[in-house]
Amino acid sequence: MHRRLFLSFATVVSAAFTGLSRRAAAESTPHFTFPSIDGGMLDSADWRGRPVLVVNTASLCGFAGQLRDMQTMQDEYGPQGLVVVAVPSNDFDQELDDAAKVKEYCTIEYGITLPMTDILPVAKGEVHPFYRWVRQQTGFVPKWNFSKVLLDPQGRILGTWGSFTKPDGRQIHAAFAPYLAG
Repeated sequence: MHRRLFLSFATVVSAAFTGLSRRAAAESTPHFTFPSIDGGMLDSADWRGRPVLVVNTASLCGFAGQLRDMQTMQDEYGPQGLVVVAVPSNDFDQELDDAAKVKEYCTIEYGITLPMTDILPVAKGEVHPFYRWVRQQTGFVPKWNFSKVLLDPQGRILGTWGSFTKPDGRQIHAAFAPYLAG
């Protein structure tokens, strides 16, 4: 009797998790657009099939040197598929006051050519839908500038890291490397 009850319970639990995992997989691949710092839109659909590292940035932050690391990663691994996206944000009061100034500063100071969004809220107030989705999926909210979110080629979240983890750090590299084209 107990064995039959256990098997029945296990079947129900298994079915529930199967449904949950299918639903989570369907929910894990949404489509986002971001206003580009250059005008126009950046569309996440353009990055499908490639790993994507999204980093909330701030020009006046002590971690701003990571912008150079981000550009180096884009230059080195971009031809193999990696996309590195900078999302300037003033949520922590360390960003310049307009997008044109951010673009100019990042280009001159760090040689940035990688995709950049306009200045967006990522942790406070009406956050961009991408960051709302990351929060819903993982509970991760940037606590400071230069927090990282890594997506696999299907748009699922592979990992999240805080400011102290460098974008070219071992943990992040190990997570995106299997998705690079040989």
